[in-house]
Amino acid sequence: MEHQKLPILFLGLFFLFSLSGCAAVGMTLFGVGAGVATGTSVSYTLDGIAYRTFTAPISQVEGATRTALDRMGIKIQATSKTEQGKAIKAMSNDREIEIELEMVSAKTTRIRTVAKQGIFFKDRATATEIIMQTERVLGV
Repeated sequence: MEHQKLPILFLGLFFLFSLSGCAAVGMTLFGVGAGVATGTSVSYTLDGIAYRTFTAPISQVEGATRTALDRMGIKIQATSKTEQGKAIKAMSNDREIEIELEMVSAKTTRIRTVAKQGIFFKDRATATEIIMQTERVLGV
């Protein structure tokens, strides 16, 4: 009988957090469950931005990202230095892609990708694929 109460308790906690003004906590709990179910190593923010941290220096992650974009047929429009790393802007048909590489340490880099399609829509699948292809190039 106790086993049947567990899913109801989880849903109750989810809705409690969502309705009490802590939507971020509720959605995080939901996202953690969804990430485990799909088996991906990519995480997401509430507004559709994909991110992951690699144990590799920023120069290596940048090279792997450039190779991944090339393999995907996505053209780099511009690159720039940021306070904590690098930013890459790219285009693919009707999608504007933004990639940020943040140096966490000399041997650790966080990649953040967002693929915008139009004003309101964010293509989470494309953002995820960029990270997964970067991971493949890195051989992680």
